[in-house]
Amino acid sequence: MFRNLFFAALVAALCAGLVTSAVQYFRVTPLIFAAEAYEGDGAHDHGEAADHTHAEGTPAHSHGDDEWMPQDGFERTAYTVLANVLMAAGYALVIGAVSVLFNLPITWSTGLLWAVGGFAAFSLAPAFGLAPGLPGMPVADTLARQLWWAGTALATGGALLLTAKFRAPWALALAIALAILPHLIGAPQAPDEATGVPASLAASFASAVLFNAAVFWIVLGVTFGRMNDYLAARNHSAGAFA
Repeated sequence: MFRNLFFAALVAALCAGLVTSAVQYFRVTPLIFAAEAYEGDGAHDHGEAADHTHAEGTPAHSHGDDEWMPQDGFERTAYTVLANVLMAAGYALVIGAVSVLFNLPITWSTGLLWAVGGFAAFSLAPAFGLAPGLPGMPVADTLARQLWWAGTALATGGALLLTAKFRAPWALALAIALAILPHLIGAPQAPDEATGVPASLAASFASAVLFNAAVFWIVLGVTFGRMNDYLAARNHSAGAFA
């Protein structure tokens, strides 16, 4: 079972990484390039070692004069695809472990539910406090953003697990409390600095990133479930003829 789960996770990660890279190439990357043209405008001072963590699936944009960066074109695209596949593998192994620990199977019929849960926990809920940011936009402290993002993902994921495992009123109440707790605490705020990036471009980027994340999770969850069913059926057939 563990071997099948691991193999299904890798296949799902490969599919999700490739599909989301294609969507990202056509919908997200052009917006990043457009925003880079505005860097240096306004009062936002990056400094030599400043960086931006844009969003899930989007590489960080750094400004160090001596720091290595992939060249635009094939090299940058290849590294982006590799990063997306590795990220997908990490998420697939996480949901595989959750499936085993909490006895929540990943099948063709439940794959979409896992996709919705993953999107809600790792993309949608954090985006309410930390909208995806473009190069040239002021951002809060990196460590503070990472800690708040992780706490929000864990709290939202825990809330979804409670609702999936228990139907008691106490579980629903606890799930609601967990889901809203990070937002009551509040995400770290970016400094109040001017930026040359147009608001319309920032809004387009945020919607494109969330769309890309939705595609990522749908492909990951559905493919994971389908592969699990396929491997289970193949093992059953092999055992019947053994």
